[in-house]
Amino acid sequence: MTDGLTRGVRVLLVSDPGLPTRRARSIEDELQEHLNEVFSPPVELHTRTSMLRLRPDNSLDLSDAVQLAEEYERPDVVLLLTEIPRLTDGRPLIAEIFPDEQVAVISCPTLGAFASRQRILDTLMDCILKMKPVNEGSGTSQFGRSWLHWSDAGEAGAHSTLYASPAVGGVRTVLGMVAGNEPRKTAPRLSSALAAASATGAFGIFYSSIWAMSTYLSMPRLVGIGALAIGAMVLWLIVSNGLWDSPRRSGLARVVLLYNLSTVGTLLLCVVALYLALVLLILAGGLIAISPDYMATIIRESPTFGNYLDIAWLSAAIGVVAGALGSSFDHETNLRTLTHGQRERQRRYTEEKERDSRSVESSGSHDRPST
Repeated sequence: MTDGLTRGVRVLLVSDPGLPTRRARSIEDELQEHLNEVFSPPVELHTRTSMLRLRPDNSLDLSDAVQLAEEYERPDVVLLLTEIPRLTDGRPLIAEIFPDEQVAVISCPTLGAFASRQRILDTLMDCILKMKPVNEGSGTSQFGRSWLHWSDAGEAGAHSTLYASPAVGGVRTVLGMVAGNEPRKTAPRLSSALAAASATGAFGIFYSSIWAMSTYLSMPRLVGIGALAIGAMVLWLIVSNGLWDSPRRSGLARVVLLYNLSTVGTLLLCVVALYLALVLLILAGGLIAISPDYMATIIRESPTFGNYLDIAWLSAAIGVVAGALGSSFDHETNLRTLTHGQRERQRRYTEEKERDSRSVESSGSHDRPST
């Protein structure tokens, strides 16, 4: 039954590698079903993974999208699902539509770290419907959401922007960037720090002075010591590896701040995971190696499981500080990962421009007549 449906649509969905591609693949079938509900045949949906480039001013380079559209014989709608956090006038931008190119850019981080499939689908479908309007009564009301407020007030063919909520948009964007940094893949790269921390923390099992100290320290003080140790390691990794950015232009200050906050958040998650793993390792070692009767002679009370846990917690704090100083962080790989891929895109763009410039200069020199 196709009465009242707008005939035909061809959609190209291009996503950045990593989280955007995984999200695109997770909703691909449902997006196809929604397109079939709204449009009559022929309905085509093509998906593609491609790294979207940045210009030196941190704006998106849409030339790649235009070239990809040519490969697919100019689809009606091109959707770019990117990991790049986008701001306009300091406000987080969920989506932006460029009517001349029939391109919509959707920023994954602004949707949050735990964006639901339905939220992503609603955003994509709303972008499609704004660029490819349909007849009334085509079943599009199901995609309308209270948070989908576009800047163009419904004007057809207008440049449109969709902003995140001012109250939670910034926090959601940073959390989305942390998710895009994939802390689970970054944490194993701190294995050298974990090895150094384990070696130092293990001494806590055999030094009775640490047993006595952990027994007499209050719970808030122990928690504070652990927090300070975690903070010290995060600070060391940022400073020693140059992970804190300074904006080269005043207009990029807010964007760079988002990158810095996401880097801190990613490292914080990794170091907390390392700390907890170290606590468990030392706790297991302490339960095996420390005799309760011998511990009782040191701490002058009958030991409990809590005493073993306190020893492991304090020893882990000491070990984490040593792990920070002894870590051999993988500079090149992790710099790109922890900064959300922005440096890598910027580097590629600059290298390509410089290479093209050198190529032009070289060809020009060969064409000149010799004197």
